[in-house]
Amino acid sequence: MKLIIGGAFQGKTEYAKNRYSVKQWADGRVCPWDEIFRAEGIHHFHEYVRRMLTEGLDPADAAQRLCQENKDVVIVTNELGYGVVPVEAFDRKYRETTGRICTKLAEQSSEVVRVICGIGQVIKG
Repeated sequence: MKLIIGGAFQGKTEYAKNRYSVKQWADGRVCPWDEIFRAEGIHHFHEYVRRMLTEGLDPADAAQRLCQENKDVVIVTNELGYGVVPVEAFDRKYRETTGRICTKLAEQSSEVVRVICGIGQVIKG
């Protein structure tokens, strides 16, 4: 597993597409729930987490299953834990849940890269 993290609009997906030979990408904003378990790459993973929370599903279970069933996947996700703490309870839950899931994914990943201004900095691997 490879995890690509960074702020919004920092070039994470482009970086991942240039660095890894992924042909099949799942878009976390719209993909069917089970697509992440067979995709070579997932972008907008943070939006997948948001969708699950909105539907009352447990994204932590999906992340655990992802680690077991799709060990070679490349995951691209926004870092949400910086900046002002959201006022809305759902937004705080979303932010915390995404951060905790990404921490678990990073533990399982052979490589973690933070992308800032399109430049990748390997922080694990």
